[in-house]
Amino acid sequence: MKKYIAELIGTFALVFCGTGAIIINEQTGGTVSHVGIAATFGLIVLAMIYTFGEISGAHFNPAVTIAFCIVKLFPLKHLGFYIIFQIAGAILASLILKQLFPENINLGMTIPYASALQSFIIELILTFFLMTVILNVSQGSKEVGLMAGIAIGATVLLEAMFAGPISGASMNPARSIGPAFIVGNPVHQWIYLASPVSGAVIAALLWKFMQGLKS
Repeated sequence: MKKYIAELIGTFALVFCGTGAIIINEQTGGTVSHVGIAATFGLIVLAMIYTFGEISGAHFNPAVTIAFCIVKLFPLKHLGFYIIFQIAGAILASLILKQLFPENINLGMTIPYASALQSFIIELILTFFLMTVILNVSQGSKEVGLMAGIAIGATVLLEAMFAGPISGASMNPARSIGPAFIVGNPVHQWIYLASPVSGAVIAALLWKFMQGLKS
């Protein structure tokens, strides 16, 4: 249960701070800025990894949990509970943001700003890169592991910085489900469910193949 609660709190923090930055940027006429939003996502991921990494592994993302299961670095028996608590944390964060900013329409939803196919491909590639970084820094040497939070947080920041204006740079089904559920707008959300999972699974399979080559 301690692991599940850690995943709930970590995902709550990610959605509350990340989508909160988007909402506050809209409410204040752009004072946070696009760069500030990207930095918020990256920094909260970094902080939560160092806070809960030793407890739950700091997934905060169903796509990451699924990928870890595929390469047998995470027990299948915990998969469903992790995903449930991650999504619950995201929904709770969006619910509180809705109470704080009731006039905001989208609550920081991930919305494709171009074609659905373009956003799908971008999200798949972004999540592939993110999962590749996660696997390699989390399973590397002890020294590499100490830098995991910085490497992963920086990857999230970088990808949100350049891809956010096109696809929303979700890379995380829970992050997208939270605001979409509270707003009641499921349109295009299939992109942010299928694409991150696909990208993470491809990264996991490639990592597993490369580990086989090493041995």
